[in-house]
Amino acid sequence: MKTKSLEEMIDKHIGKIGTPERNEFEAELKAELVGYAIKQARLKRKLTQSQLGELVGVKKAQISKLENSVSSARLDTILKVFKALNAKVSFQVELLNEQMKIA
Repeated sequence: MKTKSLEEMIDKHIGKIGTPERNEFEAELKAELVGYAIKQARLKRKLTQSQLGELVGVKKAQISKLENSVSSARLDTILKVFKALNAKVSFQVELLNEQMKIA
């Protein structure tokens, strides 16, 4: 039995890079990762969702939604959350096989 790579499995079951299904999958995965990062940073800082919400100026429910990967969150809210957590955020943009890092 031939072993398949994760990339091959994703291509087969989700879709190849550039397809609408793959784009949706990757967007959802990124939202999951951002939510996970927010939760882990909040827990490391020993803050409740309510406390973090107060620091950011949003309700506890908004923090809960962010942590649970609700993809409709505004980027400025996400950045405020990371700022309140005293966490560094960096983005990576890929252009035509080149990488450009924005910190």
